[in-house]
Amino acid sequence: MTERFSERLADVIRRPLITEKATRALELNQYTFEVDHRAAKPDIKAAIEQLFDVKVTGISTMNPPRRSRRVGRFAGKRAQVKKAVVRLAEGNSIQLFPES
Repeated sequence: MTERFSERLADVIRRPLITEKATRALELNQYTFEVDHRAAKPDIKAAIEQLFDVKVTGISTMNPPRRSRRVGRFAGKRAQVKKAVVRLAEGNSIQLFPES
């Protein structure tokens, strides 16, 4: 695990991503999260296992290119985003939608 995230694993995971594709992946016990763009796979694995008390079997990460954003005459870039698809061991699950 890298040194920068060893103390604060909760800062690695930003939020779960709920898209149509991510919802279909839930059936295969795969969960999609937006993570810090500097986080490595061991950091993500440690954060998920500690926060949700589950066993991670695999991680796939994606670093899509930054998108341009324009407001009037001002042009810039959107924040950098890294996505992680986390596969959990059989029998483990994460409760993304709290039951009312």
